[in-house]
Amino acid sequence: MSDTKAPDYKSGLAQLETTLEDFFGKKAPALPENVKDSLVSFAPYLAIIGVIISVAGLLPLLGLGAMMGPWAASFGITYYVGAVGIVISAVFDGLAVSGLFKKSLSAWRLLFYGSLVNAVASVIQGNIVGALLGAAISLYFLFQVKSKYK
Repeated sequence: MSDTKAPDYKSGLAQLETTLEDFFGKKAPALPENVKDSLVSFAPYLAIIGVIISVAGLLPLLGLGAMMGPWAASFGITYYVGAVGIVISAVFDGLAVSGLFKKSLSAWRLLFYGSLVNAVASVIQGNIVGALLGAAISLYFLFQVKSKYK
């Protein structure tokens, strides 16, 4: 038997982060420092707003889901993927809020993970163009301000 190692998702995410940082943080045009500082200052409040909007968007979805339960299968798995993506992203944003006030790198990473979840959920839903555009925009801004978090 060969010694095969289980996939290490942490090293995979770290490698992805390094690759994306090189592209979006170093090779992409840099934002002015005052814009970066403003984004970092507003980030906790933007995360709070993101959680509120996610929850507000999820409540009708859940109500519609309960009402349309028997017909939900006709929407396919994308209906459920969207709901799960919203929940996971909102959880990441919510967990990041206190760390964003402290400018913690771990809080930045939670936003990074939330961005990845949104991109994957959009791809699974078949919205590839939206996933690419949304991920590119969010990752650009995230990696532009990453150096401000310790």
